[in-house]
Amino acid sequence: MLSVAILVFWILKRKEKKFRFVILAVPIILGIAYGCTYIPHKIVNIAPEEVSKIHIFDGTTGYEAEITDKAQILHIINNLNGVTFQKDKSALGYLGYSFNTTIFNQDGKVVNEFIINSNDTIRYKGFFYTAKNQTVDYDYIEQLVRK
Repeated sequence: MLSVAILVFWILKRKEKKFRFVILAVPIILGIAYGCTYIPHKIVNIAPEEVSKIHIFDGTTGYEAEITDKAQILHIINNLNGVTFQKDKSALGYLGYSFNTTIFNQDGKVVNEFIINSNDTIRYKGFFYTAKNQTVDYDYIEQLVRK
């Protein structure tokens, strides 16, 4: 860390403005880019008719379900499409989960994968996300998986 501080001081001391601009602009741009990842956004944005099946594994019971019924897919996807999530803390080091959810397109390829922990929390790409505008229909999914 000290060597970085010395390097920054050396570059700022130089008379060349290019070095000063770069050393100041790069961290600012990186900070703004990282901050933008915390803007609330939709995790799921899929047309229900593009989904062939949804595979859900219940991490608390070991039950799993492969949902292929069009009405059930429509309900789940419309619900998930309507939820806006905000990035929260890192999920690294946390064990256990409720519903490991995998969504497949008509070609059988995975289009989205995440973990539903509760009606307002999911785990996605190494972070927890909290629902902001509405909640995940956790009870409906639980009823499908545990029947």
